[in-house]
Amino acid sequence: MRVLTTLLRPDAGRAEVAGLDVLAEPRRVREVIGLSGQYAAVDEYLTGFENLDMVGRLYHLGRSAARARARELLTDFRLDDASDRPVKTYSGGMRRRLDLAAALVARPQVLFLDEPTTGLDPRSRGDMWSVLVDLVSSGATLLLTTQYLEEADRLADRIVVVDHGRVIAEGTSDELKAQVGGEVVEVVVADPGRLGDAARLLGALGRAAPVVHEHLRRVRVSVTGDRPAASVLVEGLRELDAEQVAVQDVAVRRPTLDDVFLALTGHESQDGERTQDGARTPGS
Repeated sequence: MRVLTTLLRPDAGRAEVAGLDVLAEPRRVREVIGLSGQYAAVDEYLTGFENLDMVGRLYHLGRSAARARARELLTDFRLDDASDRPVKTYSGGMRRRLDLAAALVARPQVLFLDEPTTGLDPRSRGDMWSVLVDLVSSGATLLLTTQYLEEADRLADRIVVVDHGRVIAEGTSDELKAQVGGEVVEVVVADPGRLGDAARLLGALGRAAPVVHEHLRRVRVSVTGDRPAASVLVEGLRELDAEQVAVQDVAVRRPTLDDVFLALTGHESQDGERTQDGARTPGS
């Protein structure tokens, strides 16, 4: 992200943004891009309007044009009611929307977003998703980094999966899910002390080692495409009942991008999960 936005020189290789070489023409690249970092870069002692007006002045839009653009963006991002309040009174979601608005002041051709919904509550994250969908619908090009694979699944036309600095897969969401195939069976046990038993029993029915989510008391196993997931679930429930492992909830679903990441890397995209042998898996 830093290389593409001309903030860091690469050790090797080359890159282009909007047809411009980031090393040979960094100033021209900066003229056509916008950047919203992982944390909202706004001045909390200024009002929302003053923040956007200041960015417009820095882009040399002129006083009247900068003020008009600030008012326009505050309306677009549903911040007009709070435009004259200091940003320190804003919620986290409001600050993220203001930061994104600031990245759009100069109407960039390409917008870079570094984990734009990190730290937001579910409602604020949903609001931000709606904003990003509207931006794409209006013709903007977005490059977004995220650790929330659900977010990539919902927003991205094309996804690049990176694990420890290396690209391991690329394609649309459906293309990546097709690499996993089959379906996923999930079982939530009533007693966390029986997770190991549940993993052993279900693991014998799946095509790969089951994934155990200790904090959720859940065991997840991928099912081969030539065997219906429903029959695996029924057989698994019979095995669990025979060993008196109480089940609180069950589910059968299609693979998600989390399943894709697990299949490609052998570990979860988030910290804190373990495989059947109890080994803690690394994050990415």
